[in-house]
Amino acid sequence: MTETGESPVYVQELEPVAGSLGLSALVAALPLVIVLVLLGGVRMKAHLAGLTGLLAAVLVAWLTYGMPLDQTLAGAAQGAVFGLFPILWIVVNALWAYRMTVRTRHFDILRRSFGRLSDDPRIQALVIAFCFGALLEALAGFGAPVAISAVMLVALGFEPVRAAVVALVANTAPVAFGAMGTPVVTLAQVTGLPLDSVASVVGRQTPLLALVVPLVLVWLVDGRRGLRETWVPALACGVAFAVAQFAASNYVSAQLADIGAALAGAGALVAVPHARVPAAESVRASVLTGARSEELDEEDPPREILRAYAPYALIVLIFSAAQIPVVKDWLAGATRTFDWPFLNVAGPDGDPVSGNLFTWPVVSTGGTLVLLAGICTAAVIGVHARVAVREWLATVHELRFAILTVTSVLALAYVMNLSGQAATIGHFVAAAGAGLAFLSPVLGWFGVAVTGSDTSANALFGALQVTAARESGLSPGLLAAANSSGGVLGKMISPQNLTIACAAVGLAGREGDLLRKVLPWSLGLLLVMCLIVVGQSTPVLDWMLP
Repeated sequence: MTETGESPVYVQELEPVAGSLGLSALVAALPLVIVLVLLGGVRMKAHLAGLTGLLAAVLVAWLTYGMPLDQTLAGAAQGAVFGLFPILWIVVNALWAYRMTVRTRHFDILRRSFGRLSDDPRIQALVIAFCFGALLEALAGFGAPVAISAVMLVALGFEPVRAAVVALVANTAPVAFGAMGTPVVTLAQVTGLPLDSVASVVGRQTPLLALVVPLVLVWLVDGRRGLRETWVPALACGVAFAVAQFAASNYVSAQLADIGAALAGAGALVAVPHARVPAAESVRASVLTGARSEELDEEDPPREILRAYAPYALIVLIFSAAQIPVVKDWLAGATRTFDWPFLNVAGPDGDPVSGNLFTWPVVSTGGTLVLLAGICTAAVIGVHARVAVREWLATVHELRFAILTVTSVLALAYVMNLSGQAATIGHFVAAAGAGLAFLSPVLGWFGVAVTGSDTSANALFGALQVTAARESGLSPGLLAAANSSGGVLGKMISPQNLTIACAAVGLAGREGDLLRKVLPWSLGLLLVMCLIVVGQSTPVLDWMLP
């Protein structure tokens, strides 16, 4: 630590343990190892594992790296605040809007509307699990798409295990841009890379998954026959989704990527004549082996159907309006950037790190726009102001453990980044050289498989990926994006998502059965993503990058 005037400056050190990079990396990795072991081995609850890992990170930063305790705690506080705003600000307000539709039963109307789009269960799986699931992922994420999609499929007559597997596998392509772009926003924040550049690279990787996943879904629903008879609408849905996700993430807004992709995919299904052909009774008899909900036969007034769709239309309109240059500049005018108290950190080269500053997007953040959409939703579907406030508070209460988990993981990530622990690990990992391109998605996949969140995995490993990339001569943006793109494929096997899926369809305790069914798909698609990233790191596919 050096002095600059009266301000103490903490200078990061890469080899604090016996001057050895290997030993230093071993100690620096302790907080991550502790979190992963507690989650994956001990099966400790995520918020307790996150808090334990945070304590370990603080101790390593203070005792091993020599970071002053006040600066260490200030870094942890900044990470926790970022976890609350804008990350959880988005999630809380999005789930609040959803809870209000459930309370007024407009969500039931929406479910019945989807059930009438087609009587072919293979097309229903694409509409509900892939398209509507992507819309739910765009608005909320954090397990909501799996739970809601699985419940809707069971109501249509899908056997519970099949419904859960379809919902889990479908929840892949949209995850990197879920919760209004929260994973990529977090990735940009912890790596210091521009959000637009990170989002554009992710938007040139995950759309390739979208081409494959709908085909996988119709195979899961009806095997070889399903693929043979419905590959045209499945491919049309995937292509439309992929094109829209690529276009939005590269040229419009990361926050709108999944919304646009979900609507484009659904539109393609409606437009393809093949998707509207009634299914043979033999198909329905073999696929729909569960009990169909009788309420699907209820007739709903057209006005109520419009009101059921209104919350999602309002979010699209408000976010689209926020991208108009004049409006965007006006919203950005309220953004505040200031020095974070008690924090003065320099990198190993002596230059101040970006983490010394904190940017607070007061109204331009996605959470505030979703809040506005939620207020409009309450008015449109007839929720009294007092009830709406009560539902908002109930949402916060429902998410209390998720809030603690996200804030602790973000605090841990900030401490590791600011103290230099992430840089040490990154320099050590860089020894893998060109092999990093293949391993990068695997690291993200592993992080999401354990934490259940692409946001958390990006917070934990994003800075590490960038450091390793710079040391090995690879593109930092490519490996940072690969962390998120590979991570989405770990979502279907994460204990958190498996538990949510089982609970939603009444299969408590059957997580192992689901894991055995989805693990081959998770590994197979991960291999595809690893090969894509390797290709993008070489002249073979580097033309795909911006």
